[in-house]
Amino acid sequence: MQERIGVYPGTFDPITRGHMDIIRRGAKLVDNLVIGVTTNPSKSPMFSVEERLATVMRETAGIPGVSVVPFDLLLMEFAERQNASIIVRGLRAVADFEYEYQMAGMNQQLNNRIETVFLMADVALQPIASRLVKEIAMYGGAIGRFVMPEVEVEVTARVKQIGRKGS
Repeated sequence: MQERIGVYPGTFDPITRGHMDIIRRGAKLVDNLVIGVTTNPSKSPMFSVEERLATVMRETAGIPGVSVVPFDLLLMEFAERQNASIIVRGLRAVADFEYEYQMAGMNQQLNNRIETVFLMADVALQPIASRLVKEIAMYGGAIGRFVMPEVEVEVTARVKQIGRKGS
């Protein structure tokens, strides 16, 4: 039987409890879940790709069948290079669905052999978004309930480095 490989792409800037929920659940659907850490030209990252890779590797180290790989190319090309048959995507709200639905349709046009699988975010984790975590941290708010302890330390340290807003 052929190994089932899935890809879970994202910027993970920073990785959140919501991401971890999708990773744990997505890993149960495949033999190997490749977490693709990428850049996004429309986002201004707080952390470099190397820093995000290291953080994602650390946070997922205890999850069987998970590997972490950087990529900077079209998602479908990355998925093909990983021999993936599934792309895992998390959904938090209707706005996510609209975007992801369109993206899944475009990806299917590029390669109809790779399925997109949507996992609904845990209800308690639905409002969490990396962008909002960074914004809360930049204004001095507590982010511990949204990210893991070491990630909280890293984000707080980075905010001190670049300067907090509203001070």
